[in-house]
Amino acid sequence: MPNLMDEALYAIDNLTDRATELFHPTLRLGVAGLSRAGKTVFITALVHNLLHAGRLPVFSAQAEGRIGRTYLEEQPDDAVPRFQYEDHVRTMVEERLWPQSTRAISELRLTIEYQSASGWSRLFSAGKLSLDIVDYPGEWLLDLPLLDKDFASFSAESLARARLPSRAEMAAPFLALVDALDPMAPAQEMESQRLSMAFTEYLRRCREDGTALSTLPPGRFLMPGDLEGSPALTFAPLVLPADGAPAPKNSFAAVHARRYEAYKSVVVKPFFRDHFARLDRQIILIDALQAINAGPEAVQDLETALADILSCFRPGRASWLGGLLTRRIDRLLVAATKADHLHRESHKRLEAIVRRIVASAVERARFSGAESEVVAMAAVRATREATVEDGGERLPVIVGTPLAGERIGGEIFDGHTETAIFPGDLPRDPNRLFDQGGRADPLNFVRFRPPRLERDDRGLTLSLPHIRLDRAMQFLIGDRLA
Repeated sequence: MPNLMDEALYAIDNLTDRATELFHPTLRLGVAGLSRAGKTVFITALVHNLLHAGRLPVFSAQAEGRIGRTYLEEQPDDAVPRFQYEDHVRTMVEERLWPQSTRAISELRLTIEYQSASGWSRLFSAGKLSLDIVDYPGEWLLDLPLLDKDFASFSAESLARARLPSRAEMAAPFLALVDALDPMAPAQEMESQRLSMAFTEYLRRCREDGTALSTLPPGRFLMPGDLEGSPALTFAPLVLPADGAPAPKNSFAAVHARRYEAYKSVVVKPFFRDHFARLDRQIILIDALQAINAGPEAVQDLETALADILSCFRPGRASWLGGLLTRRIDRLLVAATKADHLHRESHKRLEAIVRRIVASAVERARFSGAESEVVAMAAVRATREATVEDGGERLPVIVGTPLAGERIGGEIFDGHTETAIFPGDLPRDPNRLFDQGGRADPLNFVRFRPPRLERDDRGLTLSLPHIRLDRAMQFLIGDRLA
């Protein structure tokens, strides 16, 4: 993906990082996910459970009592905003609301002092590892494949996707504008703005809950930040001549192609160099349940998005010398979140569905020498399980407090009343979810408020409850604390 000059710059950055790590062992963990997947909640729960000695039976360093102290330190990158851990904990614990989703990159350093499980290692020194958690929007990951595509390829793929049956209605206003435009005509700024705004609105509609589509590049169109209104975000895919004829200077095709390249230079490349290329481990969180409820088109779109994302990683184990110049992501975890919205009987089925979605991409990572895993988890568990009698039949249900305004059928929840919900069953065969001729039975899927934290016999508040957060932690960092 990068050119030789880029690779040289990455190598210099990596040498600097490696020199620092000789005296201060560090692991850089990337946390990303697609819309509504719960990245902020995951990071907050991970840090909270480590700081408060949470219940983590599968996380061996904690379960074996080898962690002596954990504490937050000043992060290493002065130009990156700090992840506001304290604010997010307060929102979940005191207000029982979920924190706002990730809108920009942020970072947090958590240092863990531990004893090695190896007696030989303990002879030399107590262990110390700084975990640098890098949080960034999943939409930014979807931009990375653009580095390998010119404007013509981007336009052809984007327009073909917009004309799919699942998207055509949402894309209709944009398609009407682009089909009526002569790309070889002299560019007019107001028309370019109209096209860009219509394209952005189409992408925004695709992301809504009822549609739950995932393949939505360019990602910054949905979260522009301080680039809003800039030329780098004022372009759209165009219907270009099939013969590949060169565009006249200052035509719509030439102007939009130039702005597309500027987008890659100003937005995508800096993200790749400054953050993505410096990661050691990566977790990608996905809201598979939302896609399952939206139907086969959304599930297939999620599969496409994850394949595009995973193709951009540099998986594998680098040699000792190669590791000084190039970082490799040697462990990659794909986590299906919101497992607490299902009874545990469906958790293995959810993992099987996600394995089916990422099968080909994960196999490529394994071939490169990287370890990969799939887990169904809830970083913060908002429900508990129970059974109810219904017509003489015992049904497995989940019990929690739905957020105000959530509904099932004609019932609208007030945000205060706890209720039992039968969520439904996932299919045994994951392939059913990809069948365009049918649809899995819909899930009763609502958003719940965060739980009230329990207190122990001494009145101390316990750590945030979870489902398999400890399994995720063991895979991502457990070997570095062994």
